[in-house]
Amino acid sequence: MSRARLLGRRLSNTLQTALLLGAMALLAGYLGWALLGADGIVAAALFAVFALAFAPQASPRMLLRLSGARALAPEQAPGLYRLLHTLSERAGLERAPRLFYLPTRVLNAFAVGRRDDAAITLTDGLLHRLEGREIAGVLAHELAHVRSNDVWVMTLADLVGRITGTLSFFGLALLFVWLPISLFSGNGLPLLPILAMIFAPTISAMLQLALSRTREYDADLAAVELTGDPRGLASALNTLEKLQGGWMERLFMSRAPSWLRSHPRTDERIQRLLSLERAQPMDLADWTADPFFGRPRVERAPRWHWSGLWY
Repeated sequence: MSRARLLGRRLSNTLQTALLLGAMALLAGYLGWALLGADGIVAAALFAVFALAFAPQASPRMLLRLSGARALAPEQAPGLYRLLHTLSERAGLERAPRLFYLPTRVLNAFAVGRRDDAAITLTDGLLHRLEGREIAGVLAHELAHVRSNDVWVMTLADLVGRITGTLSFFGLALLFVWLPISLFSGNGLPLLPILAMIFAPTISAMLQLALSRTREYDADLAAVELTGDPRGLASALNTLEKLQGGWMERLFMSRAPSWLRSHPRTDERIQRLLSLERAQPMDLADWTADPFFGRPRVERAPRWHWSGLWY
C-alpha cells in the first residue's frame, strides 16, 4: 500500500491507543473522586507514577530463563540472526533484541523487555512449521512490539486496571457500611457513583482487551512496513490458526465475540493484511539457502512429558 495510507492507519491506531488509555485513566480518576474528592484523584495518580517509577524491573534474560527458554548464539542460528539484524535496522532500533529458543511443540513467539533491552522468543514448533517468509513476518511483528514499547503500554494499562479494581473494592466496602445508615436516615445515595463502583472493573477490563487488539493491529501494519510482504505474515497467521490449539479451543473460542479477546480474530487480521497493496518483499534467498535457517542448532529437542506437555 502507499506509504501515506500506511501512516494514516498507524496514526489511527495510535489515536485509538491514546483514547483507550485515557478512558481507563478517567474511569480510575472518577472512582478516586467519588471516594475522596480531588484528593482521591491526586492519590491515584501519585500511586500510578510511584509504581511505574520504582517497581522492580526483571531483566528479559531472567524472565525467559524462568520460562525455560534458552539464549540462541549467532552461530546456532546464523540465518535468523541475519534476518533479525536486517529487520532491526529497518525498524530504527539501535540495538537488536536477543533471540531465545523455547523447546516446545507449541507454535508461539513473544517479545519482552524495553526498546533498549529486549528479547524475542521463538518456539521449536514455530521454527519447524513455518517457512522462511512466514518466520520473517512473525519476527517483524514482534520487532514492531519492541519498537512501539508495547510491553510498557500494556503494563501501564494493567496498572491502571489494578488501581480501578482496588478503588472499586474499597468503594463497595464503604457502600455496605453506609447503605443501612442511609436507609434509616432517609438520605438517598447517588446512583452514578454506585454504578461506577460496581461496573468499573469490568469496563476497565474491556478497555484493556480493546487496547491489546489495537496494539496487535498496529504491530501487523508495522511488520508489513518492515518486510513489504503482507502475505508472508498472513500466511503465518493462517498456519498458526490451523495448527494451534485443540478442538475445545477451536469450538468455543471461535464463537467468542471479538470484544472478549485479547487478540483480534485471525480472519480479520488476515483480511486486513491481504487488503494492503503488495510492496516489494524482502529478498530471503540468501538466508533460506542456509540449511539451518529456522532450525537452530540446539543441544536438545523438545521431549514429551507424562502430563501431555512438550518441554
